[in-house]
Amino acid sequence: MISIPSRVFSRISLRTAAAALRRPRVLLWAAAGVVTLGFLVALEVAARHYGLPGPITTQAQEVIFAPKSGFLLYASLGLMMVVLTWRQRFVALGSAIGIDLVFLLVRLAVHAEPAFGNGALWVILGCAVIAVARRTGRERTLLLKGVGLGLLLVTGRKTGDTWLLITSKTRPAVLDQYAETADRALGNPSWLVGRAVEATGPIGSHVLDYVYIQLAVAAVVVAMYQLRHVAVDRGFPRHHLVRTFLVIGLIGPAVYMIFPTVGPVFAYGADGGHWAVANLWPDATPSLSAPHPMAFDEITPRNCMPSLHTAWATAIFLHSRKGPKLLQCAGAFWLVATLGATLGFGYHYGVDLVAGVVFSLTIEAGLRTHDRGWDAAGIRMVTYGAGVFVALLLSYRYLPMRMAEHPWLFGPLLLLAMTSVILAYIRAITLWEPGSVPARQLDPQPEMV
Repeated sequence: MISIPSRVFSRISLRTAAAALRRPRVLLWAAAGVVTLGFLVALEVAARHYGLPGPITTQAQEVIFAPKSGFLLYASLGLMMVVLTWRQRFVALGSAIGIDLVFLLVRLAVHAEPAFGNGALWVILGCAVIAVARRTGRERTLLLKGVGLGLLLVTGRKTGDTWLLITSKTRPAVLDQYAETADRALGNPSWLVGRAVEATGPIGSHVLDYVYIQLAVAAVVVAMYQLRHVAVDRGFPRHHLVRTFLVIGLIGPAVYMIFPTVGPVFAYGADGGHWAVANLWPDATPSLSAPHPMAFDEITPRNCMPSLHTAWATAIFLHSRKGPKLLQCAGAFWLVATLGATLGFGYHYGVDLVAGVVFSLTIEAGLRTHDRGWDAAGIRMVTYGAGVFVALLLSYRYLPMRMAEHPWLFGPLLLLAMTSVILAYIRAITLWEPGSVPARQLDPQPEMV
């Protein structure tokens, strides 16, 4: 009599578990986890093939050894803490600082280089353990999402470093001569801004260098403002800056493989050594001649086309528009300063920046359209942005001489193409604002971090 009900309940439990596994939310998260893990493993194997540690190894090393960027780890901790109460945030931050002080004392005792950031990583990993061992239901899910959000920022940085290594090893020839020749249509802005930055002296250089390096920290500030209500609402908003940031970083390096360039400071400056065409940047532009692929070293990343720093800074600017006045000014400053740094330090050509703006707006529109259910306005915007981006790359590769010989035609055309994408994006988001055409209704979808 007792065994029959137990079998019945057992079968019911199995059916319930199987039904839970078939739910779209569970399947989506499981698929995302498998794809992410496979991607990281593939990058780890690729890096090991070239005798260097990959993203998994370098991240694991920072649990004990000096981190590459303590600011980034604390920024990641800040993102994770959006799911915590204020009391829990103070405890988490205090614990991270305390752990870092212990690490600092140990490093000083063994005469190692001072560093910080290990404490932040320890706290993030500790919250993951607490979520699994001490939380249940929605509270566990929310805390794990916060941990995942923080780790995604760090892992994205490590993944990017590995991607850059792969570009330098697999693309022995670079297309800088094509980019420089096409850039004449814009008046070689990298040479002009480079001389301007030199004229500002060390103060201007240090400010721009800090802005350029700490771009991810600026993104975290904007993202934390967007996610400020997560702890109260117990859920993440549909769309936020971190999503755009990660997608830009995921897709962008694939374009590096298609159009490998190292930048004017390497291809035409002293930093390129004997691989450079000549030591000209930023004092004199090279003479005009038909471009061709040029061999370069196996160390310098081919990470110019498009300018992802420009794409990320554009995303920061876009997402800061809904914030308070101070955040809007900071977003505008970071965009302008990033553009100045990318050109003024010789890291990019002007055509890279044009492509970066178009690339960022297309990605942002694609993510927002996905959230709305791929309505007509979003599809038009994404299709147009992608078409303009491809047209830019093709023109840089196959029409550079014509662009250089007719700058008064092609220069305005490049700016017009970029402006048209900006206007198309503004027109699309105007339709998406509250009070305009409603989004197409969809089945309930999981929150995407």
